[in-house]
Amino acid sequence: MREARHWGAFPDVFRAALPDARVIALDLPGNGALNALSSPTRIEDAARFCREAAARAGAVPPYGLLAISLGAMVASHWCRIAPGEVAACVLIGTSLKPFSPVHRRLRPQNYAALLGLLLGPRDPARQERTILAATANSAAARAAVLENWIAYARERPVARRNVMRQLFAASRYRAAAEPPPVPVLLLAGAADRLVDPKCSRDIARAWNVPLILHPTAGHDVPLDDGPWVAGQVRDWLAGLSVEYGARAPIPPYATRDS
Repeated sequence: MREARHWGAFPDVFRAALPDARVIALDLPGNGALNALSSPTRIEDAARFCREAAARAGAVPPYGLLAISLGAMVASHWCRIAPGEVAACVLIGTSLKPFSPVHRRLRPQNYAALLGLLLGPRDPARQERTILAATANSAAARAAVLENWIAYARERPVARRNVMRQLFAASRYRAAAEPPPVPVLLLAGAADRLVDPKCSRDIARAWNVPLILHPTAGHDVPLDDGPWVAGQVRDWLAGLSVEYGARAPIPPYATRDS
C-alpha cells in the first residue's frame, strides 16, 4: 500500500551519504502514480515491471537495489533473474517463504487491525494512523509524516482489490534456497512489530549473508532512523569496494512497499 512519496526525507539523507549516486524511487503497479493499474499477483511480474521502469527512467545498469518489505521480495527476485543488472542489493525488513512460518512473516497481533482496514469504511486518517502504529516506533517520526501520509491516501488511494492482490503475491512467492548471485545486505528493526525480525535472521542463515539489526527501530527502519540506514549502506558498499577491488556500486535504486 506504499508509494514512492512514503520514503519521505530518506532519499535526501541517502544522497548525502552517497553523493555520487543517482537515487530513483519506483512505484509498484497499483500504488502511487500507478494506482489505476492492477497490482501483479506474482512477485515475478512485479520484478519484470520494475526492470522495465528502470529502463524507461533512463537508468543504466549495474544498479544498487534498496528495498523494503514486499519491495524487498521484488528486489531479491530481480537479482536472481538479471544478476548482470545488479551490483549490490540491500533488503530491509522482509520475509521469505520457505525460510519463515506465516505467523512470523505477519505477526498475529496485526491481523484484526489490518482486517478492519480491508473490511471497514474507507477512512484515510484511520488507515494511516493504523499503518504507522504498526510500522514505526519513533513517535516523532510518526508525527512528522502523518498529515502527509493522510494526504497521499486521499490523493492516490490504493484499491482494496490491489491490497489483496499484493498480499496474495507476497504470500505465494517462494525464494530459492541458494542466495542471489550478487552481494546482499539485510537490515531490520529489532523491535519490528509487523514482521518478526527472526525472518531476516532466517534469510541471513539460509543465504549466509550479513544482517544488521537496528536496536530500537520498527518495520519501517528508514522512517525510524534514516541516517542509520544510509550509514550502514555506505559502509557496506565501501567494504565491497575493498573486497572486490573496485569502487562501490552505484547508483542505488530504491523500490518500496510496506
